[in-house]
Amino acid sequence: MKQRTIQKSVEVIGIGLHKGVPVKLRLEPMPENSGIVFYRSDKGVTIPLKPEFVVDTKMATVIGNEGAVVSTIEHLMSAVYAFGIDNLRIIVDNDEIPILDGSAVSFVMMIKEAGIKKLSAPKKFLRITKEVEIKDNDKFARLNPCKKTKLDFKINFDHPMIGKQVYDFEFSTQNYIKEIARARTFGFLKEVQYLRSIGLALGGSLENAIVLDDKGILNENLRFPDEFVRHKILDAIGDMSLLGHNFVGCYEAFASGHHLNHLLTLKVFEEEAYEVVSFEDEKEFAVAKVFG
Repeated sequence: MKQRTIQKSVEVIGIGLHKGVPVKLRLEPMPENSGIVFYRSDKGVTIPLKPEFVVDTKMATVIGNEGAVVSTIEHLMSAVYAFGIDNLRIIVDNDEIPILDGSAVSFVMMIKEAGIKKLSAPKKFLRITKEVEIKDNDKFARLNPCKKTKLDFKINFDHPMIGKQVYDFEFSTQNYIKEIARARTFGFLKEVQYLRSIGLALGGSLENAIVLDDKGILNENLRFPDEFVRHKILDAIGDMSLLGHNFVGCYEAFASGHHLNHLLTLKVFEEEAYEVVSFEDEKEFAVAKVFG
């Protein structure tokens, strides 16, 4: 299987979730072995997509370099990962990726509009070779070796609209588009009110997030009965993109978030729990066939 980029540049303008200001996002093709890089056009700063450039994980995954940051990268990177894109330049003129509708579906549409271009160099996969786990009391995130790419997520919220939810997701581009991409981010009204009091979540609305009060949801309906856990998988895929390549392994988590996911990517490299492999013959490895 060969490395991938996009056929042509595409762009969109949207509102940032936290500052509530307009942001222009542009995706540009890159040659083979370039990797994925972010570029702050207003600062003239490039930020590589690597775990060591993560600077904050409290409310979103934030990467930074030379004093410039790009926040809330996880939804975009989830979609980029789902299409197996290896080389890409992501240009923004502010410090957030636009939230759009709070899911990854708009980024999926952007990538479809841009088209996929296959390059000449072999695609590299990061294959997990031993178990790696991060725990925080009962919360955990772990990666195990397996022949496919799977993500199994469990959540348990003391809320009548969420409760216990479990989703087992076998990765492929088409499965992602069908099962995961449309799942929106969610938050609780009392938390939103607090965040706004400290100057965050200024761009949040019922158009780009599921908002819950103590008894129910303020939005008209859900896109999936278990949209909450599906969105956690969407986030996890975006966070795992920091590994630098599409990974081959089984991800499992309970109540994990951006912080545990980030620590997990760091631990994979610290413990050398991986090998980088390429598959010239697509028949050698089933994972090579999952990208639509």
